[in-house]
Amino acid sequence: MKWHLGTVLLLACIAAATSLKLDECEVCITFLGKFSETLSEEDKANPTRIEDKFRTACEDAKGKDNRFCYYIGGLETSATGILGEMSKPMSWGMPMDKICEKLKKKDAQICDLRYEKQIDLKNVDLKKLKVRDLKKILNDWDESCDDCLEKGDYIKRIETLKPKYMRGEL
Repeated sequence: MKWHLGTVLLLACIAAATSLKLDECEVCITFLGKFSETLSEEDKANPTRIEDKFRTACEDAKGKDNRFCYYIGGLETSATGILGEMSKPMSWGMPMDKICEKLKKKDAQICDLRYEKQIDLKNVDLKKLKVRDLKKILNDWDESCDDCLEKGDYIKRIETLKPKYMRGEL
């Protein structure tokens, strides 16, 4: 009897140790976690509602979140659809890391997605950033700089827009 109990405990420890960590499948775990929080208890129990709400959430997704939606079939333009692999386990109350583990078995590129590191605008010297990073800041704000030709132009544009996008942080 003790031998069986020991085996069960060992298998449980192995299962816990082999589950995905946040940094191994960052976009999937994060996006599904945020998405799950938006669902009502009634919605969480119904896979079809989960899929419908997921498609709606994917309409506003940008960047890596949008790419994740594309991979699992949450967008109209998606080539494949494995939403059932996400919605059914979610309706059972399965943790997000386990759901992402199941999705990874179907499509490994789901866990290859990583969020880009955010630039801390309060503490960074804009002059030390590359133009590519300055463009990314403007793009994240949904702003453009059509007249920008040199690095200094991008820095001036960011400095003028900083108060608008960093009100409480400055």
